Amino acid sequence: MKRLVRIAGAGTLALAAAAVAFDVFGSGPQQKALNRAVPPAAIPLAVLGDSNSHSYQDSVSFPPGSSARGGTFRPRTFNWTEVLARLRPREVDSGPWMVDGNSGVVAAGREAVGLEAARAPRKEDYLYNFANSGARCSDLVTGRFRQAPRLVALMNKETERWKRGVVVIRIGLNDWAALLDLQARTPDAPQLAEVTRGCVDQLRAAIALIQASHPATRILVVGIANEADGPVQRNNWVNAEQRRNIQSALAGFNGALQSLADRTPNAAFFDDAAWFMQQWGTRGSAPEPAFKTVTIGTDFVVTNSNGDEPHNALMADDHAGLVFNALWAQSLVARLREAFKLPLTPITDKEVADFVLPLVKQAR
Repeated sequence: MKRLVRIAGAGTLALAAAAVAFDVFGSGPQQKALNRAVPPAAIPLAVLGDSNSHSYQDSVSFPPGSSARGGTFRPRTFNWTEVLARLRPREVDSGPWMVDGNSGVVAAGREAVGLEAARAPRKEDYLYNFANSGARCSDLVTGRFRQAPRLVALMNKETERWKRGVVVIRIGLNDWAALLDLQARTPDAPQLAEVTRGCVDQLRAAIALIQASHPATRILVVGIANEADGPVQRNNWVNAEQRRNIQSALAGFNGALQSLADRTPNAAFFDDAAWFMQQWGTRGSAPEPAFKTVTIGTDFVVTNSNGDEPHNALMADDHAGLVFNALWAQSLVARLREAFKLPLTPITDKEVADFVLPLVKQAR
């Protein structure tokens, strides 16, 4: 027992040493950023989530020359958070763009010795964006990243502002998509029910933590889309019954998230699966996929296909491409207006075209 105590003590000291050694990555730059001038009517918007919301222009996570997030096209490819910041800079405030945060180990070390922990992992992104690639539902409240507690610590520095703020929670795909084979075979499998309960419990805990000190902050819970509808999966689950089973299982997962949002004050649900089907189509149960195309402007056609070039809905690494994210940001603004009556100006199709087409021209 004494040996265990000594080991535990050594672990705490190691964490403390790490925290002190890396205190240069502490809250100083963050505090300076919070004192910046912002448009008085701007709505603070924070994000908890995974790679679906992790900004593509993060040069820490995706250094120059990386093949990820668009490869050579990455300088002209933006995630929805980056699109929103460019199209509504005076209405939505996701925080300043900056390199901020610690590794999970250093963040835990700082907290262990009573120091303030910054975002984890360290990345270049908007300050209120706590989404990180690879995150699972368990990273919302526990684990190395503890997205919600660390976001709340930041929100507590600007309590008045967050009375009109929004937190978007878009997570769960990394928990769910790994089980597509099981979904195709047995949509009511106990393991799927367990994953669903686990994610709902984590989201509930994250929301409760936010609302405990910021009850007026709006919460938008985003469902997950059907990974089997992606073009990269075209040759998988070719049997119609398998695809129906996957759709049935996904409906159960998303239904549980929607039920949580419906029962929570100041919360709403964004149906990502329905959005994907409306914009990009579905494999459905027919032999051939009923995929859709989207036309931007008069003649720039985007297909439900994979590739880093901007005429693909999804990039080569299977993350959303430029047009996909511009349209998603457009729909997000519409949902925030509808659900919370927020004074946001709708993003028009012309604005999407005016944003996308010059970037497409540069990419050619």
